[in-house]
Amino acid sequence: MKQVVQNYKSGELALLDVPVPGCKPDGALVRSAYSLISTGTELMKVSEAGMSMVGKARSRPDQVAKVMQSVATNGVGATYRKVMGKLDSYTPLGYSLCGVVEQVGTGIDDVAVGDIVACAGNEHALHAELNWVPKNLYARVPDGLAPRHAAFGTVGSIALQGVRRGEPQLGDVALVIGLGLIGQLVVQLLAASGVRVVGVDPDPVRCELAERLGAAACGDPASTAVENSVAELTGGHGVDQVYLAAGGGSNQPVELAARLSRDRGRVVDIGKCRLDLPWNAYYEKELDVRFSRSYGPGRYDPEYELEGRDYPIGYVRWTERRNLACFLDLVARGSVDVEPLVSHIADFDDAVETYQSLKDGGLKAVAVLFRYTEHATDAEAPSVAVPSVKTDGGTSTSARSAKSPVRLAFVGAGNYATSMLLPHLAQRDGVELSTVVTTTALSAANAQRKFGFDEATTDLDAVLGDKSIDAVFVVTRHSSHAELTRRALLAGKTVFVEKPLALTEDELADVFAAVEESGNDRLQVGFNRRFAPLLREARTRFGARTGPASLRYLVNAGRLTHGSWYLQQGTEGSRFAGEGGHFIDTASWLLDADPVSVYAVAPSGNEDLQVVLRYPDGSTATISYVTTGAPGFPKETLDLVADGKVLRLDDFVRASVYGRKRWVSSRLPKARDKGQNAELAAFIKAVRTGGPMPVPLDSLVATTAATLAVQAGLAAGVPVTLASAR
Repeated sequence: MKQVVQNYKSGELALLDVPVPGCKPDGALVRSAYSLISTGTELMKVSEAGMSMVGKARSRPDQVAKVMQSVATNGVGATYRKVMGKLDSYTPLGYSLCGVVEQVGTGIDDVAVGDIVACAGNEHALHAELNWVPKNLYARVPDGLAPRHAAFGTVGSIALQGVRRGEPQLGDVALVIGLGLIGQLVVQLLAASGVRVVGVDPDPVRCELAERLGAAACGDPASTAVENSVAELTGGHGVDQVYLAAGGGSNQPVELAARLSRDRGRVVDIGKCRLDLPWNAYYEKELDVRFSRSYGPGRYDPEYELEGRDYPIGYVRWTERRNLACFLDLVARGSVDVEPLVSHIADFDDAVETYQSLKDGGLKAVAVLFRYTEHATDAEAPSVAVPSVKTDGGTSTSARSAKSPVRLAFVGAGNYATSMLLPHLAQRDGVELSTVVTTTALSAANAQRKFGFDEATTDLDAVLGDKSIDAVFVVTRHSSHAELTRRALLAGKTVFVEKPLALTEDELADVFAAVEESGNDRLQVGFNRRFAPLLREARTRFGARTGPASLRYLVNAGRLTHGSWYLQQGTEGSRFAGEGGHFIDTASWLLDADPVSVYAVAPSGNEDLQVVLRYPDGSTATISYVTTGAPGFPKETLDLVADGKVLRLDDFVRASVYGRKRWVSSRLPKARDKGQNAELAAFIKAVRTGGPMPVPLDSLVATTAATLAVQAGLAAGVPVTLASAR
């Protein structure tokens, strides 16, 4: 299928061939009929992409701050690869469309194949021939409403939420500053609510359009006509609400809002304009400044948007989905007229030329629609939600031909895969990147373009059934690791799964059952730190020990940013369950044993943990996993003490060993190497030769069991004894 994309690094726009997205549970696969270009938001994004790197940094200081924090935590090299990987990737455009339901996922009973729906979301209602849309981000189109009009649903919801934030009442007077697409819709919604509206825009054509659609008066912000109209309609008191629907870097809108508002009026920011509030003017009138967050309650809440958990109507009357349905109803009943806003309808095949014309100013428009050519599919769109693949058991461990490349498939192509794994594999001789499979079409296409995969798809079943693929990498979100690993093992594949292997004891048991059923134990979990060259050298310098050891591992994990999927503990497990295995595995490798008990305590009110591991010879390891430390302090520091010797590791940048002789690694700054490249080399060697896996299965299972025991120990308040791995 085709999708409009943009490379944020180069500014290139393209109509790209990408795989059809999978139809996941709790959502529907929708074939687009019309999609709407947001001439404000999208063109701003297109313009930013054309800036220099300095210009991009100036336009997004919030992202610059994140980059600097990543440098402090992960080092310059890893941060550079991650940032360049994000910039030099195709990103999607679009967030408002209307289409026909082509396939429904499990759990969906409110729409059926053939229904017409309006869809929302900058990750789900894209300018693409097909989109997977979760249930809370679509609404059925009322009978008789034209699909091209229903395509306004998302931007209409944005305008509607802004009006709700202003709390207008019958007889109020409102000022709408900015008469672009959102502003024109706000004017109509206010007029339909019995509010008299004055519009402000420097474009006389837009002013005339707003007056035709219900505004009492409109004018240029620099003219006296606007102030005269406000004075006449309000008896000199000023407007009850001001709706800021303008963009740009001028502070004129907020200054005009203060001047024309009544005492204790409300100012609602809907667009993205400069907000240097003149303190005296806002203080003297005690103005109420409010922000309107996109489509309404539910926005940016993954439990609402992705998991389909609705808010009770008795507590949250208007959610994203209810706003979407309400706006569609208003258009269907004629209370809002979007047809006069349609400046141009372009064929989807002409998408790149249309964007370029808008950017260059050749096409001046309030709203532009893409029209998609209707055609039948030859087969159902592939879905990731398919039955498990069974094999006849067993797996081949015979050595491969030295000249035969190891063929790899990747399930998932997120930040970690594209910044820490694939760059190493793409440069490795004797490795062939065969297939990348994701549920998001564009991420698969990006990985194929950047790393040279032979094929990009959303059909996992086909990958697992492909006998030419030697190994499968599972690099998806944590909640899917165990099930995908289980299926790949049953399919006879050698598996590399990023940590964690499992989030529950039942998931771990299922993986182990797959090993027993198939006889396939060719599994590696991404515990890369034991492969770090600096740590391995330090261990060698430390030498063998005769007595028990004491190990202290401080992990200065830091706080997560709002919206991180790591915070979705209901589905993705606790943060420690997700990454704690790294540190337990490192401790166990240094102590050359698996733990026999786990004791965990946590202060109330934060995510900090103290985890004490006991080993068979009496050695102990204490892992302090903290989120409340200083962000400038190194992320990982480790001390191992035994037999009169001390090993010290400072964040994989420097190491030292104190004993009869002192050894200190180079003090020159160097990139942090946490072992990914060496780990991948060991894994590929095992696949190629059929030799032992880099880490014994017993150790992988023991580390996972110990990680899971932390949560049980916290709940019980006593040490948890670990059973034998097998």
